[in-house]
Amino acid sequence: MTAGTFIASIEQATAHMQQTGIRRLLVLAGESQWSSQQVATLSTSLPGDWLWVGPSPELPFHCAPSAVRSMLGREFQHAVFDARRGLDAAALAALSGMLKAGSWLLLLTPDWSRWASLADEDSSRWSDAPQAIPTPHFVSHLQRCIKQDAEAGLWQQHEPFTLNRFAFRPDWQPASGAPEQEQAVILDNLSGMGRGVAVVTAARGRGKSALAGMLVKRISGACLVTAPAKAATDVLASYAGESFHFMAPDALAAECELPAYDWLIVDEAAAIPAPLLRQLIERFPRVLLTTTVQGYEGTGRGFVLKFCAAFPALKRFTLNTPIRWARNDPLEQVIDRIMLFDEPDLEQFPPRDPVLQVVEPADWPRQSEQLEQMYRLLSGAHYRTSPLDWRRMLDAPGQHFIAANIKAQCAGALWMVAEGGLDENLSRSVWAGFRRPRGNLVAQSLAAHGGSPLAATLRGLRISRIAVHPLRQREHIGASMIERARQAVNHRYDYLSVSFGYTDELWRFWQRCGFELVRIGTHQEASSGCYSAMALLPLTPEGRSLMENERQRLRRDWPWQKAWLELSLPLPEASSSALLPEDWTELSGFAFAHRPLEACLGALNRLLLASGLSLHALRGRLQQRESSERLSQRLGLSGKKALLTLMREETRHALEDLDSSRATELHSGIMQLQKFH
Repeated sequence: MTAGTFIASIEQATAHMQQTGIRRLLVLAGESQWSSQQVATLSTSLPGDWLWVGPSPELPFHCAPSAVRSMLGREFQHAVFDARRGLDAAALAALSGMLKAGSWLLLLTPDWSRWASLADEDSSRWSDAPQAIPTPHFVSHLQRCIKQDAEAGLWQQHEPFTLNRFAFRPDWQPASGAPEQEQAVILDNLSGMGRGVAVVTAARGRGKSALAGMLVKRISGACLVTAPAKAATDVLASYAGESFHFMAPDALAAECELPAYDWLIVDEAAAIPAPLLRQLIERFPRVLLTTTVQGYEGTGRGFVLKFCAAFPALKRFTLNTPIRWARNDPLEQVIDRIMLFDEPDLEQFPPRDPVLQVVEPADWPRQSEQLEQMYRLLSGAHYRTSPLDWRRMLDAPGQHFIAANIKAQCAGALWMVAEGGLDENLSRSVWAGFRRPRGNLVAQSLAAHGGSPLAATLRGLRISRIAVHPLRQREHIGASMIERARQAVNHRYDYLSVSFGYTDELWRFWQRCGFELVRIGTHQEASSGCYSAMALLPLTPEGRSLMENERQRLRRDWPWQKAWLELSLPLPEASSSALLPEDWTELSGFAFAHRPLEACLGALNRLLLASGLSLHALRGRLQQRESSERLSQRLGLSGKKALLTLMREETRHALEDLDSSRATELHSGIMQLQKFH
């Protein structure tokens, strides 16, 4: 095919796409120079925005993959996604949802046959490996989806290329701006709504932002709009007209004297941290939440199941028919298959007892359907699950799974991640605050915030996600999968661990499974509004020793730690306030290294009881509970950093005053760690 013939065929295909209201994917696989030349030719020949998404822009209108999320809500004609060095799956999915009818999405990839063996730079975001890794399982999955799709184009360098024939489609009529049938029904319901909360969920392109804008314009009362980014409300604003009034979520939360509004409209609500979203909802008589059901924004069915469950009188609406493009759009369909956006059927499930099975990523080529079902189940249960997790499941090292299957259907999924095994010097450096290598969430936290400098040398399996089909819950399937994991480990790991947002209900589940609580964080998680908790289930004598030490430490420190939290725990408190050897070790990490204040609350309070020194900074912050700002001002300090430095100095003076030689010995040990660091 000559260059002229190719351009003519593309122009003819584009005209047909505009006439029938569809979008298509065209993959350009080959050397960078070759694919860049094709992009230059196509972008010159076809009028459009031609947004370039990639690390090294080659077109005037461009953004990095990490910035795509901030552009949600905007629309573009044609785009290029550069995946030649790495593929950010969530950014690719989000970009596909922003393209108008008649658009091409060009996906640039390395040589098709070599791609699976090449390191993917995006893996550095989600893999704990020290450097970028190849992602053969995800690449093979993507390649299979594209090859099986008759309407996706694949142009390989040095290979002849012909556009596939189009399936017959009727002409498409773009939206007129008036409410479509589904929108009109929902608008009528919302217009007559009394006090309360409503949520509209929809896949991309179904007109939920337009619906929100129509509501703003229609209602007679005052209405305020908020969203993760104002730039993402362009469509909503265009329909709302002069009635559009926007305020950013954090500014809205901080506003003390808010005028009386009848409505709050929250566009892309699931992308706002849950505690902040709850705070906003409480301030308005009527609230409309809109959110996508696709996982690239960390949303989905789980948002409705988890967050919206707190509103028993919630009104739920769904938009199903695409408005910005025609039904059965080829681009949407192929992206849905690649990202597994088709949600599982949660309305029915057969009886019978499940069969538990160990699943490893190495089994993927012959068990692809199994992993796909597990991911769908997990994404339906956890609304922060996204395509990044799909990539991690397939290709990140150290991933392990247990499935609960009934015939060919997945009733439960358990996802675990291998952690720990650090050498002694590195573990001690993590404990001291000198090092924080990638990954190892619980293993590093046990060292950095716990009482054992060698905690990260032990090997653990952290439970990353667990989900059971809604119709099969409360049948002990989750506990059975955890027990199967215990059996499968066979002393290769010292413990199972879990990190979760603490609620009484969740803790009762983990407790029934044999876990012991070993740590409570001092800050509420942005996504859940809960305090982070960590629990261990020991598998070896070494793991049991670690668990018992950390459990006892938590109970001993809890009388002081609970004063910093809005949380009640069913913990028996240890009454000892004596300064023990382990306290001296911990205090040396605070005084002579970089151990955080929050990790040393118990030991520091016991030090204050044992010391006769004034220690103004420590006593002001810990005993009198003065804020950092007020205490810094009272002591004439420049800010929090200077206050922390003074508290470390006071701790050193107190240790030296109690036992100078012991303090010197501990200081020497810390200096040795600094040399290693």
